Amino acid sequence: MANTQLKPVATLLLGLNFCMYAIVLGIGSWAMNRAINHGFVIGPDLVLPAHFSPIYFPMGNAATGFFVIFAMIAAVVGAAASVAGLNHIRSWTTQSLPSAASAASIAWTLTLLAFGFACKEIDLHNRNARLRTMEAFIIILSFTQLLYIAAIHAAAPAHVSTRT
Repeated sequence: MANTQLKPVATLLLGLNFCMYAIVLGIGSWAMNRAINHGFVIGPDLVLPAHFSPIYFPMGNAATGFFVIFAMIAAVVGAAASVAGLNHIRSWTTQSLPSAASAASIAWTLTLLAFGFACKEIDLHNRNARLRTMEAFIIILSFTQLLYIAAIHAAAPAHVSTRT
């Protein structure tokens, strides 16, 4: 690609995003494991409560289940997008840009979805420190993933000739 000045910036953002997605995945896995082990158990003679949610988490609030599930999906897709981005950073050609940009864009939109649930969870209060950490990482990732997408697009030439 024509502009190699943004390659170190893109590499730094890619590594930062991958590490943050891995941390979100770790905290989300803890929350999911805790919800499975300590969630609501219905015995054969028990009746469902009136406001029962199938996505019940024993910690946090009503938005916690949705937030954790979508944050984990965003983290898995974001980590996979980082692998595609690593391939693009390695080759740094216009041929590898579309796959890296599209994977990063999908990861960013899923991160924005988790960001929305994080905002709702913050609004409802009553959450523990690990969930607050996960919310902070999702909020930061919403911004850094967008910066990464902008960096790889800015490095692409404005006009690419299709002639050989």
